Amino acid sequence: MRKIISLICLLLPIAVYADELALQDNAPDRYVVLKSDTLWDISAKFFKDPWKWPQIWGYNKDTIKDPHWIYPGDVVYLDRSTRTLRVGEPTSGTAGESAPAEAGTLSEVPPVVESETSSFSGAVKYSPRAREMKGTSSAIPMISLKDIGPFLARPLVVEDDELAGAPVLAGTYEQRKLLGTGDVAYAEDMPSDKGNNWQIYRPDRTFKDPDTGEVLGHEVVYLGDAYVEKFGKLTTLRITNSVVEITIGDLFAQATTGFNSNYLPHAPSKDISAKVISIYGGVLQAGQNAVVTLNKGRRDGLENGHVLALFQKGEILPSHSMFKSDTVLPDMRYGLLFVFRVFDKVSYALVMQTRLPVQLLDRASTPE
Repeated sequence: MRKIISLICLLLPIAVYADELALQDNAPDRYVVLKSDTLWDISAKFFKDPWKWPQIWGYNKDTIKDPHWIYPGDVVYLDRSTRTLRVGEPTSGTAGESAPAEAGTLSEVPPVVESETSSFSGAVKYSPRAREMKGTSSAIPMISLKDIGPFLARPLVVEDDELAGAPVLAGTYEQRKLLGTGDVAYAEDMPSDKGNNWQIYRPDRTFKDPDTGEVLGHEVVYLGDAYVEKFGKLTTLRITNSVVEITIGDLFAQATTGFNSNYLPHAPSKDISAKVISIYGGVLQAGQNAVVTLNKGRRDGLENGHVLALFQKGEILPSHSMFKSDTVLPDMRYGLLFVFRVFDKVSYALVMQTRLPVQLLDRASTPE
C-alpha cells in the first residue's frame, strides 16, 4: 500500500502538468521557423493551449524579460518528457522546412581575426572576418503586429474629462472648410509643455456598460497628425499626415509613443468576466484576427497580455410543462482573446482562436 501511495504522489504532479500542457495529436518532433511565423503560431503546432507560451518554453512571465530570441531558420525541438520546446541551431534540408534558413544581419562589431601559419617561414598571416550577428528586427514576434499595430499608436478611447479639456481645431488658413496634408490649422487651448507632435481625432461613439448603463468612454476616429509651428493663444500647426479630411471642431491628442508590442500571454490572477460590447469596424460578428472591445479595463484588473476565454450563452430548453421550469444549458467555450491595449474602463482584444462567430455581448472570462 505504501508503495502504491508513493507512486501516486510521484505521478500526480506529472499528470497535472501534462493536463496543463496538452500536446496536439499530430505534434511534430521538430519544426523549422519561417519568416511569417509568430511564437503563438509555433506553440500552436505543438500544444493545444498556445497561450501558455511561457510554460511551453520553460519560462514564466516573471522570469523571461525578452522573448525575441527565435529567428527564421531556427529549429524548434519538442521535448516530450517535459512537454517544453527548445531552439536548436538551424540546419538545411530539415523535414518541415518550406524556406531556406536565412543568414543573420551583420552587426557593427570588431572583426574576428583568423590566423594561418605559412609552411615556409613560420610567419603567421592574419586576415579580418566580419562577425555574423542576428538583429532583433528579424526575430519572430509574439503575435502578428500587422493585426494590432494601428491600434497601438493612435488614440482609441477618451473619457469625459479628456474630451472636455482637449485642444480644439478652431480655425483654418484662408478659411478652408476641409484640411489635408500640408495645410495650416489653428488650435485653442493647446498646452505648450506637452511637445510639438499631436494627433487629430473626432469622437465617434460612446461605450456604455450593457449591465449598468455606465458611460465607459468615447471611441474616436483617428484623422491624422500635426506639428506645432508656433504656440500662442491660437497655436499654429502644420498637418503632416491626414487619413480623413479634417475640419473645424476636430480635437487634438498628444501623440502616443513607446507602446510595448511584445506582450507575454498569461491568464488573469483573478476571475474576470467581461462582455464584448463592440466589434471594430461596426460589424455585428467577428472571426479570427478581428479586434473587439470589452467592457472591463485597468480598474477591473485587466492588463496587456491577458488571455481570456470566449463563451457563448447557453441555450434555454423549454420544458413544455407548467410544473417544470425551463432548462438553461451551460455557456459554451468556443475561442480565445488576447488583450493588447487597456484603458481605465475598456480594453481592446484580438480574436486568436474561434470555432464560432464572435457576437456582441458574448462573455470573455478567465480561462479555467
